[in-house]
Amino acid sequence: MVPVIVRPVTPVIGAEVSGIDLRDELSFEVTKAIRAALLDRQVLFFRDQPLSPRQQLRFAEAISPVMMPVIDTEATNEPGVTVLDQTAPKGQYTDRWHADSTFLAEPPLGAVLRAVQLPPVGGDTCWASMTAAYQALSPAMRNFLDGLHAEHSTEILDAALSRLGNVVRRDQAKAPWVHPVVRVHPETLRRSLFVNGNFTTRIVELSAPESRALLDLLFRHIDSPEFAVRFRWEVGSVALWDNRCTQHCAISDYDQRRVMYRCMMQGDRPFGPGAPD
Repeated sequence: MVPVIVRPVTPVIGAEVSGIDLRDELSFEVTKAIRAALLDRQVLFFRDQPLSPRQQLRFAEAISPVMMPVIDTEATNEPGVTVLDQTAPKGQYTDRWHADSTFLAEPPLGAVLRAVQLPPVGGDTCWASMTAAYQALSPAMRNFLDGLHAEHSTEILDAALSRLGNVVRRDQAKAPWVHPVVRVHPETLRRSLFVNGNFTTRIVELSAPESRALLDLLFRHIDSPEFAVRFRWEVGSVALWDNRCTQHCAISDYDQRRVMYRCMMQGDRPFGPGAPD
């Protein structure tokens, strides 16, 4: 068996993985190695993977069962593989730091994203480690945040989504869901910030002005190059990331068509210090 090669891209997040053809049915040993690398590096990149939608779905299912996103665009003929087809992405909120669908009781574990068609230049994606962001805070701030909870909802995105004609909503419920501000990863037990600009609306325990000030501080803190990795796509590139401890941001610096296929994987309910049962 060809060994799985994992090459870190930055000190805190990201790795390029080689020695694997994702069109093959992966052995238990290879799947285990990928899972271990994902937990360690939080986002993995695979080059030169000319997958069919069915092969992409099979790879995602090897990591975790696939879910249908609540908010999405069109789908392929393969259930569970959806299409992100954009030409002028500004104002669609994909170019802001966010984790996917944190308004759900059980946000996605992660996703597999594959580049199908790209503009001649531009269209990179960045990922940031919320574990590193949490660790970079002062001990006093970490202790303060550990006991707080935040509401997440679709409220912030509703206005933007109403302007887009190709958006599918599979659940119209808008009731906010409360998650810990600091998430304890269910597998690594590492703590990460779990608030984001697309879905987090307020800190439950604080007054409205205090909540806004704290969220603004955290969002500025997250937006630091030292926590992030930037990936330049090529057709056939694949990214696999852990949505429980990262955020991502698609750079909206292009005006020609960009088509990506995505599988979103079922998650588990966040928990943290003092989190509700």
